[in-house]
Amino acid sequence: MKYPVLLDHSTIGITPVSNGIFSEAEEMFEQAFKRMEERGFKIVLNEDIWGQKKARAVSAEKRAAGLVQMMTDPNIDVIMPPWGGHLAVELLEYLDFDKLPTKWLTGYSDISTLLLAVTLKTGIATAHMANIVDLRGNHMDEVTARWLDVLSGEPGQQIIQTSSERYQLEWDHEHPTDIVFNLTEKTEWKAVDAKGHDLTEARFEGRVLGGCIDTMRHLIGTPYGDVAAFRDNHTEGEDILWYIDVSELDTVDLKRSLTQMKYAGWFESAAGVMFGRVGKPSVKEDYTYKNVYQDLAQELGKPVIYDVDFGHKPPQMAIINGAYGMIEMIEDKGQLTQWFK
Repeated sequence: MKYPVLLDHSTIGITPVSNGIFSEAEEMFEQAFKRMEERGFKIVLNEDIWGQKKARAVSAEKRAAGLVQMMTDPNIDVIMPPWGGHLAVELLEYLDFDKLPTKWLTGYSDISTLLLAVTLKTGIATAHMANIVDLRGNHMDEVTARWLDVLSGEPGQQIIQTSSERYQLEWDHEHPTDIVFNLTEKTEWKAVDAKGHDLTEARFEGRVLGGCIDTMRHLIGTPYGDVAAFRDNHTEGEDILWYIDVSELDTVDLKRSLTQMKYAGWFESAAGVMFGRVGKPSVKEDYTYKNVYQDLAQELGKPVIYDVDFGHKPPQMAIINGAYGMIEMIEDKGQLTQWFK
C-alpha cells in the first residue's frame, strides 16, 4: 500500500468528478474555500466546478482531464472534489491509473466510486470522509475534526477514532450551526453476530475497503472492481474489513446489491461488515434494515456492526481505503483503529 501524507499549508485542488456546484450552493462553497484558507491551506479551483447540466458538472472526459491535471500537478497536494452526485463512474475509462501519483483523494457518496476504484487499481490509499463543503463551519465537531490527524498520518502510524455522542438526523442547509451539522440524536452503535443475534460487544479487523453502495456497486464485474487482484497485488492477503454507506437504497434494493457483491466474490475473506447510518431510509413491506444486516451476517458467517459514524448522517470518521483497520464496539459506543501499513 502507498499512503499520502498531508502537510501543513498544503495546497488543495478542487475539481469535479461527479456533480458541479449549482447556483443555489455557490455561497456555501465560497465559505468552505475561505475557511480552508483561514486554516492555512491554499485553494486551487478548476472552473469546471461551477454549474450543473444533465446530472453532472461537465462531460466525463473533461472531469477526467481535470482530475488528472490536478493529480499530476506537483504543486497540488490533495484533491477534494466539491461533493458527490450520480455519475462519477463515467470518468473511470478515461483515467490512466498507472500514472496516478500518491496523493490524497477525499470525499464520500458518489466520490467513493472513484476512491474505491483508485485504491483497488493502484494500491494508493484514499480517504472516505466529509466533503469540503461540510468543513465550512467556524469550528468542527470532535469526530469530523479528526480528518486532519488521519490524513497527516505517517506510514506505519496508528490512528484511533472514537464514536460520536450525537448525530444529525436531517440536513438543513438553510440553518447551519457553528459546526454546520445539527447534532441532535443520540449515537448508538449496534451489532449482530454470525447467527443474527444482537451483540453488546463486537470486534473484527482486516484491510479496509468500502464506500457508498448506491454507486460503488456499479464497479462489480468491471476492471475497476477487482477486489481479488487488489488483495494479491497490494496486500499480504489479510481479510477485508468492509464499510458500507447506504444513501437512498430501500431495504430490498440494498439486499439485492449485497447479494450481488457476494456473488461477485467481494465478500470472500471478509472479516466482517460495518454499515453507517442510512441516509434516507425506506423499508419495503416489513423487511427492515436490521433484517438485512441479520441476513448478511448469517450468510457470511461474520459479525455486522451498524449505525457507525460515517456516511450521509454526520458526523463521520475518516476511513482510509487500503489501511489495516480494527472496529470495536462495547455497548453502544466504539472506536476505529487504522494502521498505515
